[in-house]
Amino acid sequence: QVQLVESGGGSVQAGGSLRLSCAASGRTSSSYHMGWFRQAPGKEREFVGYISRSGATYYADSVKGRFTISRDNAKNTVYLQMNSLKPEDTAVYYCAAEAGLGVIYRPQSWDYWGQGTQVTVSS
Repeated sequence: QVQLVESGGGSVQAGGSLRLSCAASGRTSSSYHMGWFRQAPGKEREFVGYISRSGATYYADSVKGRFTISRDNAKNTVYLQMNSLKPEDTAVYYCAAEAGLGVIYRPQSWDYWGQGTQVTVSS
């Protein structure tokens, strides 16, 4: 029903910024809550934050004040603006879509996933 493609990852020094994009096709992204997760090698996928269909946002404590999620429904795109990046932010970042409300911290609650984009933060 929906395909998600992340872009914008790369390498940055600690304290720098990156902006990730997630483009949706098929059904418009306005039909879904849109989430961001990240996963480092050997670790479980970790909740980063999400934005609801109405635009409300929620963030993990580890990124509050540094990351901002927004969406442009006309472009079927959701964004993750990452500022003041730290080495511990290094991971593959995934966007996800969910039509309903579940336990948002659990990856199992999300129905659709992008392929991921690598973010590497050096000290």
